[in-house]
Amino acid sequence: MELPPLLEAKFNELIGRYPIKRSALIPMMLYAQDHFGFLSDELIEEIARRLDLNVLQVTETLAYYSMLRRKPAGRHHIQVCTNISCMLRGGKELYEHVQKRLGIGNKEVSPSSTFSLEEVECIGACTGAPAMQVNYDFYENLDPDKLDVILEQLQEGKKPKPVPVTSGALHERLPAEMPVISKRFGVSNSRSLSVYLQHEGYQALEKALKQMTPDQIIEEVKKSNLRGRGGAGFPAGMKWSFVPRDSAKPKYILANGDESEPGTCKDRPLLEMDPHQLLEGMTIAGRAVDAHRGFVYIRGEYRYVLEIVEAAIVEARAAGYLGNNILGSGFDFDIVAHTGAGAYECGEESALMESLEGKRGYPRIRPPFPAVVGLYGSPTVINNVETLSTVPAVIRMGGEAYANLGTPKNGGTRLYSISGHVNRPGIYELPLGFPLRRLIEEVAGGVRGGKKLKAVIPGGSSCPMLSADEIDIAMDYDSVAKAGSMLGSGGTVVLDEDTCMVDVARRIMHFYAHESCGWCIPCREGTAWLRKMLDRFHDGGGRAEDIPLIDELAKNMLGRTFCPLGDAAALPTISIVKKWRNEFEDHLQGKCAYRPAEVIAGGH
Repeated sequence: MELPPLLEAKFNELIGRYPIKRSALIPMMLYAQDHFGFLSDELIEEIARRLDLNVLQVTETLAYYSMLRRKPAGRHHIQVCTNISCMLRGGKELYEHVQKRLGIGNKEVSPSSTFSLEEVECIGACTGAPAMQVNYDFYENLDPDKLDVILEQLQEGKKPKPVPVTSGALHERLPAEMPVISKRFGVSNSRSLSVYLQHEGYQALEKALKQMTPDQIIEEVKKSNLRGRGGAGFPAGMKWSFVPRDSAKPKYILANGDESEPGTCKDRPLLEMDPHQLLEGMTIAGRAVDAHRGFVYIRGEYRYVLEIVEAAIVEARAAGYLGNNILGSGFDFDIVAHTGAGAYECGEESALMESLEGKRGYPRIRPPFPAVVGLYGSPTVINNVETLSTVPAVIRMGGEAYANLGTPKNGGTRLYSISGHVNRPGIYELPLGFPLRRLIEEVAGGVRGGKKLKAVIPGGSSCPMLSADEIDIAMDYDSVAKAGSMLGSGGTVVLDEDTCMVDVARRIMHFYAHESCGWCIPCREGTAWLRKMLDRFHDGGGRAEDIPLIDELAKNMLGRTFCPLGDAAALPTISIVKKWRNEFEDHLQGKCAYRPAEVIAGGH
């Protein structure tokens, strides 16, 4: 099959990037789809031939990723997010408006092939909710009128102006904020190497290479009490120390940029506004464990971010901050930016490695752990983008000084994505241990419309929810855990008094049922049954015996799955049934908190 010259060049470049050719599979499919609109049988055969795979290996991988298509989409593929943050700001109504306006339903194409439409899960625009994407362009803070203007411009062949920067990442600094890794947000052309160098850029790398041994780097990170910012909160320095010194195999540094946890959108501005900070942190990590190759795995929806990171890699390599003999130190390290193609499961570190190897993102059974047997069977350090972006500050300031910005065992600052029913949704960098009440009332400007607070998701949709009388806690890993929830990814979602908690449980379960990889029975069957039951309950078809059954089904998933996705689906559900059981009982009587004056179907 003859390919256009640009695509031919891209394929050849992708195949040469990786130690194993199959790693190029998912990027190749996505770039081919971008050009042809979909993946035809002929195209699949051609990709298989170039990667020495059979067609079945390509198609079974293709089927796993939600962004890959076997049928053509419209010229303008509209994806409307209706997940929890967008739902709270009118995302569902926006999606219904688009359907009526275009006269097409989910995954349908208009007769003229101008538009296609898809209802999607979280796209990483939570602080700009409600949001949508047209092809890869983000449009945020929408309402029906704004959306109509966008559709009209597209219909006329014009390109509406997309949102250039994550909404909420740029705002006037508040007195409570403590900018460390976000201090370059808003600086003109902050993503460029020249600006980064003007603001302490690569100073930490020079220090690590010329003044510190690998053991000293790890010790400094341990002193900082830097804990994983992706959700698990595992100490970063300890994780690095698990990598064997004497391995005969190559070692890898892997940055997890598959930011798919609903409510979370803090890695996106780090990647788009300060990519060199991440590259510097990864290179320091490479020096610490004697790794010479790094990969940044970026979720497929962040295509424009992928291009920004790739440009930063080229800049850093040309200036001698990546490549061979970095800064004359004799240390070699290089980085590849890699795209995903739509799968929440790939945020789990072992599933991410499977995906990077060109396979379905199924989690691996552990042990062995990635530090010993990871990417390509080699020792691998996997950290979240925010974690690795923090490393330069730790080395520059010193571990102890960084640790003192936070609380004991919870060092430094972190980025909080605050969304939902607040007056000032946004991304704020605050010291760990900052009070949750102040986060809502002072930083986020309080609950929108003067309404009362009902619930808070403290760290992304997988966290047990806190009620309004449970918010007098410190936002650090240990304090939130003591309160019965998790700090997680820092995605704080605020729900007001008019929110229907049955509907919230239903929407969250739709997400996890959709994203379950299907490998283990408790998760595959549990999320599917809970989705059906919660749909029925919210629509007025619930039974009294369903309430304890929903709770029991959720609890039966806990601790019984290969990866944490089963727990992620169960924990918020259990908390909602426990704390807002009265709302389930109200639904049996035909009442709904969101629709207090309306009797829902099936009520008595």
